[in-house]
Amino acid sequence: MHKTVVLNVVGLTSSLLRHTSFLSKWAASKQIASINPVLPAVTCSVQASYLTGKYPQDHGVVANGWYFRDECEVKFWRQSNKLVQAQKIWEAARDIDSSFTCANLFWWYNMYSSVDISVTPRPMYPADGRKIPDIYTQPGELRFKLQERLGTFPLFEFWGPKTTIRSTQWIAQAAIAIEEMSSPTLTLIYLPHLDYCLQRVGTEISAIARDLQEIDAVCQDLIQFYESRSAKVIVFSEYGITRVNRAVSLNRVLREHGYLTVREELGRELLDPGASTAFAVADHQIAHIYISDRNKIAEIQQLIEQVPGVDFVLGEEGKAGYHLNHPRSGELVAVAALDAWFTYYYWLDDNKAPDFARTVDIHRKPGYDPVELFIDPTIQWQQLKVAKILLQKQLGFRTLMDIIPLDASLVKGSHGRIPASTDDAPLLITHNSLPGSTLDATDVYDVILSHLL
Repeated sequence: MHKTVVLNVVGLTSSLLRHTSFLSKWAASKQIASINPVLPAVTCSVQASYLTGKYPQDHGVVANGWYFRDECEVKFWRQSNKLVQAQKIWEAARDIDSSFTCANLFWWYNMYSSVDISVTPRPMYPADGRKIPDIYTQPGELRFKLQERLGTFPLFEFWGPKTTIRSTQWIAQAAIAIEEMSSPTLTLIYLPHLDYCLQRVGTEISAIARDLQEIDAVCQDLIQFYESRSAKVIVFSEYGITRVNRAVSLNRVLREHGYLTVREELGRELLDPGASTAFAVADHQIAHIYISDRNKIAEIQQLIEQVPGVDFVLGEEGKAGYHLNHPRSGELVAVAALDAWFTYYYWLDDNKAPDFARTVDIHRKPGYDPVELFIDPTIQWQQLKVAKILLQKQLGFRTLMDIIPLDASLVKGSHGRIPASTDDAPLLITHNSLPGSTLDATDVYDVILSHLL
Protein backbone atom coordinates (compact mmCIF):
# COMPACT_ATOMS: atom_id res chain seq x y z
CA MET A 1 0.00 0.00 0.00
CA HIS A 2 1.07 3.60 -0.60
CA LYS A 3 1.86 5.79 2.40
CA THR A 4 -0.93 8.38 2.62
CA VAL A 5 -1.39 11.41 4.87
CA VAL A 6 -4.65 13.31 5.31
CA LEU A 7 -4.61 16.89 6.56
CA ASN A 8 -8.06 17.89 7.79
CA VAL A 9 -7.79 21.70 7.70
CA VAL A 10 -11.06 22.64 9.37
CA GLY A 11 -12.92 25.55 7.77
CA LEU A 12 -10.77 25.76 4.64
CA THR A 13 -12.74 26.79 1.53
CA SER A 14 -11.83 27.96 -1.95
CA SER A 15 -12.55 31.54 -0.90
CA LEU A 16 -9.96 31.24 1.89
CA LEU A 17 -7.44 29.12 -0.03
CA ARG A 18 -6.64 32.00 -2.37
CA HIS A 19 -5.45 34.05 0.61
CA THR A 20 -2.82 31.52 1.65
CA SER A 21 0.77 31.60 0.45
CA PHE A 22 2.06 28.02 0.43
CA LEU A 23 -1.23 26.10 0.19
CA SER A 24 -2.53 28.06 -2.81
CA LYS A 25 0.72 27.47 -4.73
CA TRP A 26 0.81 23.80 -3.75
CA ALA A 27 -2.83 23.36 -4.81
CA ALA A 28 -2.27 25.05 -8.17
CA SER A 29 -0.64 21.90 -9.57
CA LYS A 30 -3.13 19.52 -7.92
CA GLN A 31 -6.66 18.32 -8.46
CA ILE A 32 -9.28 20.29 -6.50
CA ALA A 33 -12.91 19.38 -5.85
CA SER A 34 -15.60 20.96 -3.73
CA ILE A 35 -17.42 18.66 -1.32
CA ASN A 36 -21.17 18.44 -0.83
CA PRO A 37 -21.26 18.03 2.96
CA VAL A 38 -23.67 15.85 4.85
CA LEU A 39 -26.42 17.40 6.93
CA PRO A 40 -25.52 18.32 9.57
CA ALA A 41 -22.22 19.76 8.37
CA VAL A 42 -20.63 19.52 11.81
CA THR A 43 -17.43 17.90 13.04
CA CYS A 44 -18.53 14.48 14.25
CA SER A 45 -21.08 13.78 11.51
CA VAL A 46 -18.77 14.81 8.67
CA GLN A 47 -15.78 12.92 10.04
CA ALA A 48 -17.85 9.78 10.47
CA SER A 49 -19.03 10.03 6.86
CA TYR A 50 -15.49 10.57 5.55
CA LEU A 51 -14.14 7.59 7.48
CA THR A 52 -16.98 5.15 6.74
CA GLY A 53 -18.30 6.25 3.35
CA LYS A 54 -21.78 6.26 4.88
CA TYR A 55 -24.42 8.84 5.74
CA PRO A 56 -25.66 9.55 9.28
CA GLN A 57 -28.66 7.28 8.69
CA ASP A 58 -26.14 4.41 8.55
CA HIS A 59 -23.29 5.37 10.88
CA GLY A 60 -25.53 6.98 13.50
CA VAL A 61 -23.52 10.13 14.21
CA VAL A 62 -26.41 12.54 13.72
CA ALA A 63 -24.62 15.55 15.26
CA ASN A 64 -21.83 16.40 17.71
CA GLY A 65 -24.23 15.23 20.39
CA TRP A 66 -27.75 13.91 20.75
CA TYR A 67 -30.42 12.79 23.22
CA PHE A 68 -29.65 9.38 24.68
CA ARG A 69 -33.25 8.25 24.94
CA ASP A 70 -32.62 5.33 27.27
CA GLU A 71 -30.83 7.59 29.77
CA CYS A 72 -32.97 10.71 29.19
CA GLU A 73 -29.79 12.76 28.92
CA VAL A 74 -28.26 14.99 26.26
CA LYS A 75 -24.59 14.17 25.72
CA PHE A 76 -22.09 16.02 23.55
CA TRP A 77 -18.54 15.24 22.51
CA ARG A 78 -18.47 11.61 23.55
CA GLN A 79 -15.22 9.86 22.66
CA SER A 80 -15.80 6.13 22.23
CA ASN A 81 -15.37 4.92 18.67
CA LYS A 82 -18.04 2.30 19.40
CA LEU A 83 -20.65 5.03 18.78
CA VAL A 84 -19.84 4.99 15.05
CA GLN A 85 -22.04 2.20 13.69
CA ALA A 86 -20.21 1.34 10.46
CA GLN A 87 -16.91 -0.12 9.33
CA LYS A 88 -14.06 2.41 9.30
CA ILE A 89 -11.62 2.91 6.46
CA TRP A 90 -8.67 1.52 8.41
CA GLU A 91 -10.59 -1.69 9.04
CA ALA A 92 -11.36 -2.06 5.33
CA ALA A 93 -7.73 -1.34 4.41
CA ARG A 94 -6.47 -3.89 6.94
CA ASP A 95 -8.78 -6.50 5.38
CA ILE A 96 -7.02 -5.86 2.06
CA ASP A 97 -3.48 -5.82 3.46
CA SER A 98 -2.76 -7.18 6.93
CA SER A 99 0.45 -5.12 7.15
CA PHE A 100 -1.53 -1.84 6.90
CA THR A 101 -1.29 0.50 9.90
CA CYS A 102 -3.12 3.71 10.76
CA ALA A 103 -2.49 6.65 13.08
CA ASN A 104 -5.39 8.93 14.01
CA LEU A 105 -4.47 12.27 15.55
CA PHE A 106 -7.30 14.22 17.13
CA TRP A 107 -10.16 13.20 14.88
CA TRP A 108 -13.22 12.64 17.02
CA TYR A 109 -14.40 9.28 18.43
CA ASN A 110 -10.76 8.33 18.85
CA MET A 111 -10.90 6.28 22.05
CA TYR A 112 -11.19 2.48 22.12
CA SER A 113 -10.78 2.44 18.37
CA SER A 114 -9.34 -0.26 16.11
CA VAL A 115 -6.65 2.08 14.77
CA ASP A 116 -3.07 1.15 15.56
CA ILE A 117 -2.15 4.56 16.98
CA SER A 118 -4.52 7.16 18.42
CA VAL A 119 -4.00 10.51 20.12
CA THR A 120 -6.91 12.55 21.43
CA PRO A 121 -7.51 15.18 24.14
CA ARG A 122 -8.51 13.70 27.47
CA PRO A 123 -8.25 16.09 30.46
CA MET A 124 -7.88 14.82 33.99
CA TYR A 125 -10.67 15.80 36.40
CA PRO A 126 -9.52 15.39 40.03
CA ALA A 127 -12.19 15.39 42.75
CA ASP A 128 -11.18 18.91 43.80
CA GLY A 129 -12.80 20.34 40.65
CA ARG A 130 -9.69 21.08 38.60
CA LYS A 131 -9.39 20.36 34.87
CA ILE A 132 -5.83 19.35 34.03
CA PRO A 133 -4.64 19.15 30.39
CA ASP A 134 -3.76 15.66 29.20
CA ILE A 135 -4.20 13.27 26.28
CA TYR A 136 -5.34 9.70 25.73
CA THR A 137 -3.23 7.52 23.47
CA GLN A 138 -3.14 4.03 22.09
CA PRO A 139 -0.72 2.51 22.85
CA GLY A 140 -0.82 3.94 26.37
CA GLU A 141 2.93 4.59 26.69
CA LEU A 142 2.77 6.99 23.72
CA ARG A 143 1.05 9.49 26.03
CA PHE A 144 4.25 9.91 28.02
CA LYS A 145 6.61 9.83 25.04
CA LEU A 146 4.76 12.60 23.21
CA GLN A 147 4.40 14.93 26.19
CA GLU A 148 8.02 14.35 27.21
CA ARG A 149 9.08 15.37 23.71
CA LEU A 150 6.54 18.14 23.02
CA GLY A 151 5.40 19.27 26.46
CA THR A 152 1.88 19.03 27.86
CA PHE A 153 -0.84 19.34 25.23
CA PRO A 154 -2.10 22.98 25.43
CA LEU A 155 -5.73 22.06 26.10
CA PHE A 156 -6.85 25.57 27.02
CA GLU A 157 -5.58 26.81 23.65
CA PHE A 158 -7.47 24.01 21.87
CA TRP A 159 -10.91 25.26 22.91
CA GLY A 160 -12.17 28.27 24.84
CA PRO A 161 -11.41 32.00 24.89
CA LYS A 162 -7.62 31.37 24.83
CA THR A 163 -7.47 29.37 21.59
CA THR A 164 -4.26 29.90 19.60
CA ILE A 165 -2.23 28.21 16.88
CA ARG A 166 -0.21 26.41 19.57
CA SER A 167 -2.69 23.55 19.91
CA THR A 168 -2.68 22.93 16.15
CA GLN A 169 1.12 23.15 16.09
CA TRP A 170 1.29 20.57 18.89
CA ILE A 171 -0.90 18.17 16.90
CA ALA A 172 1.30 18.65 13.82
CA GLN A 173 4.48 18.04 15.82
CA ALA A 174 2.92 14.93 17.36
CA ALA A 175 2.17 13.64 13.85
CA ILE A 176 5.81 14.12 12.85
CA ALA A 177 6.98 12.37 16.01
CA ILE A 178 4.70 9.40 15.32
CA GLU A 179 5.89 9.20 11.73
CA GLU A 180 9.51 9.09 12.91
CA MET A 181 8.68 6.45 15.52
CA SER A 182 6.24 4.21 13.64
CA SER A 183 5.78 5.30 9.99
CA PRO A 184 2.10 4.27 9.68
CA THR A 185 0.60 3.57 6.27
CA LEU A 186 -2.23 6.07 6.78
CA THR A 187 -2.00 9.12 9.03
CA LEU A 188 -5.10 11.22 9.76
CA ILE A 189 -4.29 14.69 11.15
CA TYR A 190 -6.88 17.13 12.50
CA LEU A 191 -5.85 20.81 12.22
CA PRO A 192 -8.61 22.91 13.83
CA HIS A 193 -7.12 26.41 14.00
CA LEU A 194 -9.39 28.21 11.50
CA ASP A 195 -12.47 26.86 13.25
CA TYR A 196 -11.95 29.23 16.17
CA CYS A 197 -11.28 32.56 14.48
CA LEU A 198 -14.03 32.09 11.90
CA GLN A 199 -16.67 31.53 14.58
CA ARG A 200 -15.30 34.34 16.71
CA VAL A 201 -14.85 37.11 14.14
CA GLY A 202 -16.47 35.89 10.93
CA THR A 203 -15.05 35.57 7.44
CA GLU A 204 -13.58 39.02 6.78
CA ILE A 205 -10.07 38.39 5.47
CA SER A 206 -8.63 41.41 7.27
CA ALA A 207 -9.76 39.91 10.58
CA ILE A 208 -8.34 36.43 9.97
CA ALA A 209 -5.25 37.17 7.85
CA ARG A 210 -2.85 36.20 10.64
CA ASP A 211 -4.75 32.97 11.33
CA LEU A 212 -4.54 32.05 7.64
CA GLN A 213 -0.79 32.65 7.68
CA GLU A 214 -0.42 30.52 10.80
CA ILE A 215 -2.34 27.50 9.49
CA ASP A 216 -0.60 27.87 6.12
CA ALA A 217 2.78 27.58 7.84
CA VAL A 218 1.70 24.43 9.72
CA CYS A 219 0.47 22.84 6.49
CA GLN A 220 3.71 23.75 4.71
CA ASP A 221 5.81 22.07 7.40
CA LEU A 222 3.68 18.92 7.32
CA ILE A 223 3.38 18.64 3.54
CA GLN A 224 7.09 19.16 2.93
CA PHE A 225 7.97 16.70 5.69
CA TYR A 226 5.67 13.94 4.43
CA GLU A 227 6.42 14.47 0.75
CA SER A 228 10.14 14.11 1.58
CA ARG A 229 9.17 10.65 2.86
CA SER A 230 7.35 9.80 -0.41
CA ALA A 231 3.88 10.04 1.13
CA LYS A 232 0.78 10.97 -0.84
CA VAL A 233 -0.82 13.99 0.81
CA ILE A 234 -4.53 14.82 0.74
CA VAL A 235 -5.77 18.15 2.10
CA PHE A 236 -9.45 18.66 2.79
CA SER A 237 -11.90 20.35 5.13
CA GLU A 238 -15.09 19.27 6.87
CA TYR A 239 -17.23 22.34 6.24
CA GLY A 240 -17.10 26.02 5.42
CA ILE A 241 -18.01 28.65 7.97
CA THR A 242 -20.21 31.58 6.94
CA ARG A 243 -21.03 34.87 8.59
CA VAL A 244 -24.05 34.97 10.93
CA ASN A 245 -25.79 37.82 12.75
CA ARG A 246 -28.81 36.15 14.39
CA ALA A 247 -28.93 33.76 17.32
CA VAL A 248 -32.13 31.73 17.64
CA SER A 249 -33.12 30.07 20.94
CA LEU A 250 -35.60 27.34 20.06
CA ASN A 251 -35.72 26.00 23.61
CA ARG A 252 -37.01 29.32 24.87
CA VAL A 253 -39.78 29.18 22.28
CA LEU A 254 -40.67 25.64 23.32
CA ARG A 255 -40.66 26.64 26.97
CA GLU A 256 -42.85 29.67 26.40
CA HIS A 257 -45.40 27.39 24.73
CA GLY A 258 -45.38 24.86 27.57
CA TYR A 259 -43.48 22.04 25.90
CA LEU A 260 -40.16 22.28 27.76
CA THR A 261 -39.68 21.51 31.45
CA VAL A 262 -36.94 22.77 33.76
CA ARG A 263 -35.90 21.71 37.23
CA GLU A 264 -34.76 24.29 39.77
CA GLU A 265 -31.65 23.59 41.84
CA LEU A 266 -30.22 26.17 44.27
CA GLY A 267 -32.11 28.93 42.49
CA ARG A 268 -30.85 27.95 39.04
CA GLU A 269 -32.65 26.14 36.23
CA LEU A 270 -31.64 22.89 34.59
CA LEU A 271 -33.21 21.47 31.45
CA ASP A 272 -35.21 18.35 32.33
CA PRO A 273 -35.38 16.54 28.98
CA GLY A 274 -36.99 13.37 30.32
CA ALA A 275 -39.90 15.39 31.71
CA SER A 276 -40.29 17.61 28.64
CA THR A 277 -42.81 17.12 25.88
CA ALA A 278 -40.34 18.69 23.47
CA PHE A 279 -36.88 20.26 23.56
CA ALA A 280 -34.18 21.14 21.03
CA VAL A 281 -30.61 19.88 20.97
CA ALA A 282 -28.88 22.76 19.22
CA ASP A 283 -25.69 22.21 17.24
CA HIS A 284 -24.51 25.22 15.25
CA GLN A 285 -27.07 25.71 12.43
CA ILE A 286 -29.12 22.58 13.03
CA ALA A 287 -31.22 21.42 15.96
CA HIS A 288 -32.69 18.02 16.67
CA ILE A 289 -36.11 18.44 18.28
CA TYR A 290 -37.09 15.50 20.45
CA ILE A 291 -40.81 15.05 21.10
CA SER A 292 -42.14 12.53 23.60
CA ASP A 293 -45.79 12.81 22.48
CA ARG A 294 -46.04 11.89 18.81
CA ASN A 295 -49.50 13.40 18.63
CA LYS A 296 -47.90 16.83 19.06
CA ILE A 297 -45.29 16.54 16.30
CA ALA A 298 -47.36 18.39 13.70
CA GLU A 299 -48.22 21.33 15.95
CA ILE A 300 -44.62 21.66 17.15
CA GLN A 301 -43.34 21.56 13.58
CA GLN A 302 -45.75 24.35 12.67
CA LEU A 303 -44.58 26.38 15.67
CA ILE A 304 -40.86 25.98 14.86
CA GLU A 305 -41.35 26.78 11.18
CA GLN A 306 -42.73 30.18 12.18
CA VAL A 307 -39.74 31.14 14.34
CA PRO A 308 -37.66 33.93 12.73
CA GLY A 309 -34.25 32.56 11.75
CA VAL A 310 -35.51 29.05 10.95
CA ASP A 311 -35.17 28.16 7.27
CA PHE A 312 -37.01 24.83 7.27
CA VAL A 313 -37.93 21.88 9.46
CA LEU A 314 -37.52 18.22 8.49
CA GLY A 315 -40.08 15.61 9.44
CA GLU A 316 -39.77 11.89 8.72
CA GLU A 317 -39.83 12.27 4.94
CA GLY A 318 -37.48 15.24 5.03
CA LYS A 319 -34.97 13.44 7.26
CA ALA A 320 -34.92 10.53 4.84
CA GLY A 321 -34.22 12.92 1.98
CA TYR A 322 -31.13 14.19 3.79
CA HIS A 323 -30.03 10.70 4.95
CA LEU A 324 -30.68 11.69 8.56
CA ASN A 325 -33.40 9.19 9.42
CA HIS A 326 -31.72 7.39 12.31
CA PRO A 327 -33.21 6.54 15.73
CA ARG A 328 -30.77 8.97 17.36
CA SER A 329 -32.23 11.88 15.38
CA GLY A 330 -34.96 14.07 16.76
CA GLU A 331 -38.54 13.63 15.65
CA LEU A 332 -37.92 16.92 13.84
CA VAL A 333 -34.73 18.58 12.63
CA ALA A 334 -34.64 22.36 12.30
CA VAL A 335 -32.21 24.08 9.92
CA ALA A 336 -31.27 27.71 10.47
CA ALA A 337 -31.39 30.47 7.90
CA LEU A 338 -28.11 31.38 6.19
CA ASP A 339 -27.40 34.22 8.62
CA ALA A 340 -28.60 32.48 11.79
CA TRP A 341 -27.52 29.80 14.27
CA PHE A 342 -29.15 28.00 17.21
CA THR A 343 -28.27 28.47 20.88
CA TYR A 344 -28.98 25.84 23.52
CA TYR A 345 -30.37 28.50 25.92
CA TYR A 346 -33.59 27.53 27.65
CA TRP A 347 -33.78 29.92 30.64
CA LEU A 348 -35.83 33.10 30.38
CA ASP A 349 -33.89 35.03 33.04
CA ASP A 350 -30.07 35.12 32.97
CA ASN A 351 -30.05 35.21 36.77
CA LYS A 352 -31.46 31.68 36.69
CA ALA A 353 -29.02 30.32 34.12
CA PRO A 354 -27.16 27.22 35.38
CA ASP A 355 -23.72 27.87 36.85
CA PHE A 356 -22.01 25.96 34.02
CA ALA A 357 -23.49 28.36 31.45
CA ARG A 358 -20.80 30.91 32.30
CA THR A 359 -17.97 28.38 32.06
CA VAL A 360 -16.27 26.28 29.39
CA ASP A 361 -18.12 23.01 29.94
CA ILE A 362 -18.64 21.13 26.69
CA HIS A 363 -19.98 17.98 28.36
CA ARG A 364 -22.54 19.44 30.74
CA LYS A 365 -24.23 21.87 28.37
CA PRO A 366 -27.20 20.28 26.52
CA GLY A 367 -26.08 21.78 23.23
CA TYR A 368 -23.12 23.33 21.45
CA ASP A 369 -21.99 26.72 22.79
CA PRO A 370 -19.61 28.80 20.63
CA VAL A 371 -19.89 31.67 23.13
CA GLU A 372 -17.25 29.70 25.04
CA LEU A 373 -14.77 31.32 22.63
CA PHE A 374 -15.23 34.67 24.40
CA ILE A 375 -14.44 36.21 27.77
CA ASP A 376 -17.36 38.23 29.10
CA PRO A 377 -16.71 41.79 27.85
CA THR A 378 -18.55 43.21 30.88
CA ILE A 379 -15.76 41.98 33.19
CA GLN A 380 -13.62 45.07 33.73
CA TRP A 381 -10.37 43.43 34.85
CA GLN A 382 -10.50 40.19 32.89
CA GLN A 383 -6.95 38.93 33.44
CA LEU A 384 -7.08 39.86 37.11
CA LYS A 385 -10.25 37.83 37.58
CA VAL A 386 -8.77 34.84 35.77
CA ALA A 387 -5.60 35.05 37.88
CA LYS A 388 -7.65 35.22 41.08
CA ILE A 389 -9.67 32.13 40.14
CA LEU A 390 -6.53 30.21 39.19
CA LEU A 391 -4.93 31.09 42.51
CA GLN A 392 -8.01 29.89 44.37
CA LYS A 393 -7.88 26.59 42.48
CA GLN A 394 -4.17 26.17 43.23
CA LEU A 395 -4.91 26.72 46.92
CA GLY A 396 -7.44 23.91 46.80
CA PHE A 397 -10.67 25.93 46.74
CA ARG A 398 -13.51 24.61 44.58
CA THR A 399 -14.54 27.54 42.41
CA LEU A 400 -15.88 28.24 38.93
CA MET A 401 -14.01 29.82 36.04
CA ASP A 402 -17.16 31.82 35.36
CA ILE A 403 -15.87 34.18 32.69
CA ILE A 404 -18.02 33.15 29.68
CA PRO A 405 -20.74 35.63 28.64
CA LEU A 406 -24.38 34.83 27.93
CA ASP A 407 -24.47 37.13 24.90
CA ALA A 408 -24.98 34.96 21.80
CA SER A 409 -24.74 38.01 19.53
CA LEU A 410 -20.94 37.89 19.95
CA VAL A 411 -20.72 34.90 17.59
CA LYS A 412 -19.97 35.95 14.00
CA GLY A 413 -19.54 32.66 12.14
CA SER A 414 -21.30 29.30 12.02
CA HIS A 415 -21.88 26.16 9.97
CA GLY A 416 -24.06 23.07 9.89
CA ARG A 417 -26.47 23.70 7.04
CA ILE A 418 -25.66 22.92 3.40
CA PRO A 419 -23.80 25.97 2.00
CA ALA A 420 -25.48 28.12 -0.62
CA SER A 421 -22.30 28.54 -2.69
CA THR A 422 -19.33 26.33 -3.58
CA ASP A 423 -17.13 29.22 -2.39
CA ASP A 424 -18.34 28.39 1.12
CA ALA A 425 -18.19 24.62 0.72
CA PRO A 426 -15.44 22.34 2.00
CA LEU A 427 -12.84 21.28 -0.55
CA LEU A 428 -10.43 18.46 -1.29
CA ILE A 429 -6.96 18.81 -2.82
CA THR A 430 -4.84 15.92 -4.08
CA HIS A 431 -2.23 14.99 -6.67
CA ASN A 432 -4.30 11.98 -7.76
CA SER A 433 -7.06 12.23 -10.33
CA LEU A 434 -10.59 12.72 -9.01
CA PRO A 435 -13.93 11.50 -10.40
CA GLY A 436 -15.20 15.06 -10.82
CA SER A 437 -15.03 18.67 -9.66
CA THR A 438 -17.64 17.99 -6.99
CA LEU A 439 -17.67 15.14 -4.51
CA ASP A 440 -20.27 13.93 -2.04
CA ALA A 441 -19.00 13.66 1.52
CA THR A 442 -19.28 9.88 1.31
CA ASP A 443 -16.97 9.89 -1.74
CA VAL A 444 -14.06 11.08 0.41
CA TYR A 445 -13.78 7.55 1.80
CA ASP A 446 -13.16 6.19 -1.70
CA VAL A 447 -10.65 8.94 -2.47
CA ILE A 448 -8.58 8.06 0.61
CA LEU A 449 -8.80 4.32 -0.13
CA SER A 450 -7.74 4.85 -3.76
CA HIS A 451 -4.62 6.67 -2.58
CA LEU A 452 -3.67 3.68 -0.44
CA LEU A 453 -4.14 1.05 -3.14
